[in-house]
Amino acid sequence: MYQVIDGKRISQEIKDELKEKMARLKARGENRCLAVIQVGADPASSVYVNNKKKACEYVGIESLSYGLPEETTEEELLKLIEELNGKGSVSGILVQLPLPGHINEEKILLAISPDKDVDGFHPVNVGNLSIGRPGFVSCTPAGVIQLLKRSGVEIQGKECVVLGRSNIVGKPMAMLLLRENGTVTVCHSRTENLREVTRRADILVVAIGKPKFIDESYVKEGAVVIDVGIHRDENNKLCGDVDFEKAAPHCSAITPVPGGVGPMTIAMLMSNCVG
Repeated sequence: MYQVIDGKRISQEIKDELKEKMARLKARGENRCLAVIQVGADPASSVYVNNKKKACEYVGIESLSYGLPEETTEEELLKLIEELNGKGSVSGILVQLPLPGHINEEKILLAISPDKDVDGFHPVNVGNLSIGRPGFVSCTPAGVIQLLKRSGVEIQGKECVVLGRSNIVGKPMAMLLLRENGTVTVCHSRTENLREVTRRADILVVAIGKPKFIDESYVKEGAVVIDVGIHRDENNKLCGDVDFEKAAPHCSAITPVPGGVGPMTIAMLMSNCVG
């Protein structure tokens, strides 16, 4: 029988630990403050922003919210980031993606001080991760590591396959698994004989953005499968990159969608904010 890895429970565990840590920091007169910037009113982005505010409130982190109109110029956004970089009271800055088309995302992310880049997207933090120095780590991959560790999954020495090579999930995921002494292979759209590669995996992390793409034919018997994808299926129900019904009976452990990796992203954002 396979274990369903409960991301809701584990993320709550992490937030409770951070709440206690935050209380201790406040007792010493220290505070934490997250500034969240949203440009435009994309409904999905608004949901994420509200969830981040709620998590801040729960943990005891102050949050500043900047809801800017769609027509905000790149210059105006850069000016706001510069102000927040210089504010000693602000410990983290988060710009909610995607940004409107007239704003250069890369330029904006580069403008955030690496010391306040709680999303872990700045090249300085990505570089620190790759050479094993401390720094902020991208929240979703960091959350996957916590899911594995807190579910009793041994990473050291295991054959780990990451499906997807995005800057936000795939690449940092591979580096974090390496840091935990896993043996790591990264697959992508040009990988030949994909099934052969994924069927070697003791731990398979799927982040390719294709609904229900991975079925049992891609999964080694007894593997641990982590599904980072989130989509709506033909019945408007949430699903992941993995066909859960088909793959689950062949796994030793698997994350559901929803309720697996999703809640962990915000928990790890809070962890980055508290420090």
